[in-house]
Amino acid sequence: MFDGQVALVTGGTRGIGAAITEMLAKSGVKVAAGYSRGKGAAEHLQQRLEKEGAAVSIHQGRVDAPDDCERVFGEVIEKFGRVDYLVNNAGITLDKTVRNMTVDDWQNVLNVNLFGAFCMTKAVLEHMIERGSGRIVNISSVIGETGNVGQANYAASKAGLFGFSKSLALEMARRGITVNTVAPGFIATEMVAQMPQAALDSVVEKIPQRRLGKPEEVARVVRFLLEDESSYITGAVYTINGGLDM
Repeated sequence: MFDGQVALVTGGTRGIGAAITEMLAKSGVKVAAGYSRGKGAAEHLQQRLEKEGAAVSIHQGRVDAPDDCERVFGEVIEKFGRVDYLVNNAGITLDKTVRNMTVDDWQNVLNVNLFGAFCMTKAVLEHMIERGSGRIVNISSVIGETGNVGQANYAASKAGLFGFSKSLALEMARRGITVNTVAPGFIATEMVAQMPQAALDSVVEKIPQRRLGKPEEVARVVRFLLEDESSYITGAVYTINGGLDM
């Protein structure tokens, strides 16, 4: 399935990103996991996976800082020699209604979630073009499709990833590079755990399967999209939400 290919996973040390890092690493992929905060958690994940024989490196930086993206890309090239896969997973929330949302609240979320995906893609894209192959997976959200009270900034950023991904997929279609989007619903992560219990219970009631998703259920779809057998899939959106958008 995999034999030493290299994946760069932004936001790859916590939540869904950590699950993606772990699943890819255990499948034979060399994984460079990016993070902006939480050095201790990043080091713990790296050490745990390395003890199990996986090849994992960690890289600190901000995805919304182009210079950081270029530096991290350089570190990965120095460490592993190439980048075959990019998973743009880094994301934040700053939830407020539009009436209470500040310009900074809006801009900070758009910067990390949407501009950050652009910046990291720009950092690796020429390398993939030169090699004539690559896989890019952007992690969006069901909220980008449905919207949500108090999450106009988050919804806009995740909706933007749909358009970004499809446009890039068209541009790269004849260059051996696929670009796809994975849109999780409510997944059992630290971010979702911060929701008030009453709000979380209300969400679960709306999910036909009546449960939260698991991070590894998202990671499996990402792994599938990176496989050689998925080379004819590009510009697609995979929703993983227990039927929430039906």
